[in-house]
Amino acid sequence: MRIFTLRGTHIHETADPVSAASLDALLLPDTGYLWISCTRSEFEHLQTGVQTMLQRLCAMQLMDLHVSDLRNDQLPSHYDYTSQYDLLVFRRLTTGTNGSDTPVSLMQGYVPQRGGPPILRRIDTSPVGFVVFDRVLLTVHPADCSLRDAYITRLLADAGTETEPSPNSNSLLPDSRSAGARGVPASPADLMLRIVNHMVDGYLDLRRELSHQLDHWQAELLDPKTRFNNWNALLSARLTLHHLDEICEDQRAAIQDWIEALEHVSDDASMSGQHEYDLLQVRSRDVLEHIERVVHHVHRLEQNAETAVQMHFNAQSYRTNEIMRTLTALTAIFLPLNLIASIFGMNFDSIPLLHRANGFWLAMTAMGLTACGLVVFFWRKRYLVRSQR
Repeated sequence: MRIFTLRGTHIHETADPVSAASLDALLLPDTGYLWISCTRSEFEHLQTGVQTMLQRLCAMQLMDLHVSDLRNDQLPSHYDYTSQYDLLVFRRLTTGTNGSDTPVSLMQGYVPQRGGPPILRRIDTSPVGFVVFDRVLLTVHPADCSLRDAYITRLLADAGTETEPSPNSNSLLPDSRSAGARGVPASPADLMLRIVNHMVDGYLDLRRELSHQLDHWQAELLDPKTRFNNWNALLSARLTLHHLDEICEDQRAAIQDWIEALEHVSDDASMSGQHEYDLLQVRSRDVLEHIERVVHHVHRLEQNAETAVQMHFNAQSYRTNEIMRTLTALTAIFLPLNLIASIFGMNFDSIPLLHRANGFWLAMTAMGLTACGLVVFFWRKRYLVRSQR
């Protein structure tokens, strides 16, 4: 568990080990807010202490159903709210299992075996829970928490931070000369949206890798000199795209519910409150736009995969028709020759040209002229013309 105090442009992380006693001693800052980040196993272990801390800091505990949602590692993305806090569950990409969390593969019930591309083995998702109070943000992550650590590094880099010496804590202050334009989030909701946006960026990176893999398969499918045999991997990729589409749709629905909840905020607010509300609206729409970009690209990849398969079978059918047309023309050319040979092979004593010295050559000449005439005829009909590629 990691606890941060965000106050203006100041970020302070509690360095002491987190326990039930330390949670009881945790206090809200005079200004700013707290970010309490824990893994799912830590939340289960310290559930009573977290509930007591929230009751003391926010005058309300988490509802039992919401506690179950935060502990459930199979829950899809969704949004819920109460009069005191908002709950957002958002599925993020993960690279494998760690600890007690069990990521849900996008390919339900399918584990890529030999021959499958590495990208399909790395696509798993895990839910991250956000509980947003007025001055407290509680996040529940999977066991590895790599996303949280990466975002903290990014947050400090954007703020241009420096470490302030402290014997018992890690306090970080921004350098006024290099402070980033984004800076420190102004509220727990703003921090939540930035983390969610950081999670969506992982899906944007994933779509590029899937695009490269599908482009490679598409080129292999349409290459007449190769024989495509990665049908299991291609089917797995299509299933992956389908489940990725479902996950992104859940994410979009959750963010849309969050935006609708923001629209019901009272307009009776101070200038600073109105500015914070506008900032949350802008960031929410930005996150929604990123999710819609992922959804749009996934739809396009699904269509490209389906189109590539259809074009492959159409090309195979066309090549088969070309071969059958050539074979049919050749059969038609040799059919009269077989007829002539069959006639001269009859068991009759008197057959024209049979007993003449030049009868064989006359028959061969007639057969050659017939064959040449048919070749010219079929060539003019374009039955023997090779198609341009």
